[in-house]
Amino acid sequence: MDGWAVHGAGPWAPVAEIRAGDRATALLDGQCVQISTGAVAPPGTAIVRSEDGRIDGGLLHTTGPTPPVGHDIRPRGEEVRAGEQILEVGRVLTPPALGLIAAAGHDYVDVLASSRVAVLVLGDELAHTGVPPEGQLRDALAPQLPGWIEAMGGHVVSLEHVADTQSATEAALVSADADLVVSTGGTARGAADHIRSAVEAIGGDWLVDGVAVRPGHPMKLGRLADGRSLVALPGNPLAAVSGLVTLAWPLINAQCGRPRPAEVTRPLATGVDSSPGAHRLVPGQMVDGAVELTTRRGPAMLSGIAIADVFAVIPPGHVGTAGSQVPVIALPWGSGLLV
Repeated sequence: MDGWAVHGAGPWAPVAEIRAGDRATALLDGQCVQISTGAVAPPGTAIVRSEDGRIDGGLLHTTGPTPPVGHDIRPRGEEVRAGEQILEVGRVLTPPALGLIAAAGHDYVDVLASSRVAVLVLGDELAHTGVPPEGQLRDALAPQLPGWIEAMGGHVVSLEHVADTQSATEAALVSADADLVVSTGGTARGAADHIRSAVEAIGGDWLVDGVAVRPGHPMKLGRLADGRSLVALPGNPLAAVSGLVTLAWPLINAQCGRPRPAEVTRPLATGVDSSPGAHRLVPGQMVDGAVELTTRRGPAMLSGIAIADVFAVIPPGHVGTAGSQVPVIALPWGSGLLV
């Protein structure tokens, strides 16, 4: 506080002035120094605030009782003790975390950089602007995937639209300069689905070849010959988002050194049917601490996930009645709504 640092009982004789940035000097009993907020207080002193003191006859008098030693002074070590760990390994360096590092006297800190991600959008049927002509579909994945990936902690370095041929798919996979390649479409076994054969042709292999989940069961996790990772997402928009959240996000976290998030359960606000042989991922909103499931949640739909905070995870055979607890996956922008 602005005022005087006083030593012992008053009245006190002013001997100096200390401003922020000055070194503190020791005082004797009966002495004081005028002091400003942010300055280092002399040892063994208390602060008489400006509004509580007056100079009379060359001495400082207080209008109230003499404050105890340490009054209105922030002690050393108040926030962080010597040798105390201030941030754990794996924490995202937010702006206040950087400020804390600087406040502790560090100019540099070792970090793991964000995963560099290349996005490949497959599909000759996709129109990339405007209303699609007859026979085509508007590409709804290229506009949203970079935002998802950036929110998950990755860094999109390229986005390429790839023709539905095996040679074009192989070339795009080989040339993608990134730690992680995320592709959309071509994960089925149709005549125009080439991601599986293209990966194998360039020496890659599959670590996860399909997942028992709806939507998104054709999602895949692969490793290319040079060690780069590949997450192959289905072409249906909600199915692609399902794979992005459950395969790509954990992989990005691992590449960035982030710890695995804690599992969270929340009650259902409404009932929902389960799938007999697969988990269901259902978009939902957090309302008064419960998951209100969205109604439009088919694999090709986006209107449900567009307003969602979480995916509710419905296990196989789960009796999804209102009030029953289910695991939830918070979307990157919805985690604060879980508490």
